[in-house]
Amino acid sequence: MRGLGVVALAAVPTAFLGVLFAWPVVAILRLGVTDGGVAAALAQAQTWDLAAFTLGQAAASTAVAVLAGMPVAFLLARVRLRAAGWVRTFLLVPFVLPTVVVGLAFKALWPGGGVATIVLANAFFNVAVVARTVGGLWAHLDRRAEDAARSLGASPWHAFRTVTLPALAPALASSAAVVFLFCSTSFGVVLILGGGRYRTLETEIYLRTVELLDLPGAAALSLVQLAAVVGALVVGGVARRRRERAAPLRAPVTTARRPAGRERWVVGAAFTVVAGLLAPIVALVLRSLSTRDGWGLDGYRALAGSGDGALSVTGWEAALNSLQTAFDATMLAMIVGVLAAVALVAAGRARGRGARLAGETLDAALMLPLGVSAVTVGFGYLVTLDALPGDLRTSPLLVPLAQALVVVPLVIRMVLPVLRSVDDRLRQAAATLGAAPVRVWWTVDLPLAARSLAAAAAFGYVVAIGEFGATSFLARPAAPTLPVAINELISRPGELNTQTAYAACTLLMLVTAGVAAVIDRLRAPHADVGEF
Repeated sequence: MRGLGVVALAAVPTAFLGVLFAWPVVAILRLGVTDGGVAAALAQAQTWDLAAFTLGQAAASTAVAVLAGMPVAFLLARVRLRAAGWVRTFLLVPFVLPTVVVGLAFKALWPGGGVATIVLANAFFNVAVVARTVGGLWAHLDRRAEDAARSLGASPWHAFRTVTLPALAPALASSAAVVFLFCSTSFGVVLILGGGRYRTLETEIYLRTVELLDLPGAAALSLVQLAAVVGALVVGGVARRRRERAAPLRAPVTTARRPAGRERWVVGAAFTVVAGLLAPIVALVLRSLSTRDGWGLDGYRALAGSGDGALSVTGWEAALNSLQTAFDATMLAMIVGVLAAVALVAAGRARGRGARLAGETLDAALMLPLGVSAVTVGFGYLVTLDALPGDLRTSPLLVPLAQALVVVPLVIRMVLPVLRSVDDRLRQAAATLGAAPVRVWWTVDLPLAARSLAAAAAFGYVVAIGEFGATSFLARPAAPTLPVAINELISRPGELNTQTAYAACTLLMLVTAGVAAVIDRLRAPHADVGEF
């Protein structure tokens, strides 16, 4: 019965993934292959130039994020300062900001754009991934081994390099793989800052699919991108399993102390990174208030209209569309994500090797939507979903479905480690007293995971609000979301359009900052240990 229950739980996320991800993607790839030209596109030097630039900027962004995130991880893990809690909350803000907002924020700082700006913008997003993932493990490491090395004459750097860094290696590899995945599939940032001069696989797939209707070329690029994504997921999965087995852990409260000696330099570097993360946000706010005649609120007032005719709705109507579609997407993602997490926990505790292997396969498959082109998925919807009853291509649910596909992996990553940490003896005790499996989950797992579930819902909601890749392709002109409206505004000439776009970005940023604070207050104790 238990095995049948796991299969039943896994059926919903598997069907969700199959219908809303695998089917559209395979349909587009098959359409491109059928039309011919995929082999020719793969043989073109331009394809591999795009792949090289995509991987190169992703690698550079990952390196910057890791270098910037390590001193912040030390601050969060080892330093007892009142400001550390505020730093932890603030770090989440860049990660949940919509890509359009970040693109315009860096454009306000460096109007010319360029490769360096793209790299910094992608790293800006992902410092939190490194700092919170590595810092979460670092806070729980037993520091007595490091202290022993110091007492034997090792310098602080030598003790860190030979004792602490090897223990942190699984978390570092896991976070670096996630950052590389996000950076290699970056869309909004490259679209805004690349200025047509610099293109990644993601933006080129968009160009070939939407503007050139070159399906073979888009299919070839999707295959290259998928290969890179699978590689990053494999590395991340291996590192994640190593991290779960890593290190004798201690309560985090015993590891933090006031900085002394050279540790103050590391703390200074951490606050320098935080100040650097604050700079684009401040630039965005100032740009939204700057007009030709000085400071003013022209852009905010213009949200009540449609700019200089750039939109078919007002800015506030676009904002309401964003809130509604994000709510629908979050509800759907929570149902699918929680069912998937429960199934993965049950599969991991199963005695059979086949069940565990099936769980690991499902876990990896559910992460794939984070790395496959949103344009490929969106165009696949238009090709395939007419075969379903009701023709979802014209349904207002199309955008929420696409957004839920992006949110589900994030929900799983937040909920799964908490469910895995629940002591199985509590479940066994409840079952011994006669509770059915559903009642066991309701009375044991749910209360213990409630805070993480609330945090996952809030996190998914804010990510859905800012989703731009698939939404830019699927949103109807009469019902755009706010990120789509912002892109429309900045793509049209006119000072009022630009001011309105920056004002809308500032409002989106304030909403995401508020939700980020709520998420951090809701997070479960020790939630940073495990998976980001």
